[in-house]
Amino acid sequence: MLRPMLSALLAGLSIANLPVSAAGNPAEPQVYGTCGMWPHARCRGADLRHKDLSALDLAGVDFTGANLARADLRAANLAGAIFDGADLSGARMAKVNAPGASFRNARLIGTDLEFAKLMRTDFTGADLTVANLEAARTPFAWFVGARLTNANLQETKFNATNLRNANLEGALLRYTIFPDSSFEGCTGCPTDW
Repeated sequence: MLRPMLSALLAGLSIANLPVSAAGNPAEPQVYGTCGMWPHARCRGADLRHKDLSALDLAGVDFTGANLARADLRAANLAGAIFDGADLSGARMAKVNAPGASFRNARLIGTDLEFAKLMRTDFTGADLTVANLEAARTPFAWFVGARLTNANLQETKFNATNLRNANLEGALLRYTIFPDSSFEGCTGCPTDW
């Protein structure tokens, strides 16, 4: 009697960790080519343009060089994910959770990062031209050499953020704060902090 109960319990645990479909049944994980949409997957160079990846757990996924232009990543967990050299132009990334993620030399032109949580995220050399970072939280993030020209940075909290050699020309800075941030060589950064 104990063995059937244990088997049923273990089966229930494995099903509990799967995504659930609208009908309440376990959903099949999304796979695009050889790229699976689950934590720590290897998706280098994957073509994920226009894909709906919203609210997925993509923690630690390697998207190096991937094409995610206009992908929907709203409310996704991107903790520790790697987007180095990836194209995220026009991607919808509002409310993403991306602490420790890397976007080094990535294209984020026109990307929506409204209310994003970007603690210790690395945007070194990234192009965030006309991106929307309204009300984003970026404590200890790196924007070294990043391009934020004409970006919406309204109400963004740049706490202890590294903005060395960044370009913020034309950026909307209404109610934006920069406590303990580094501005050496920054173009368009405030001078009264």
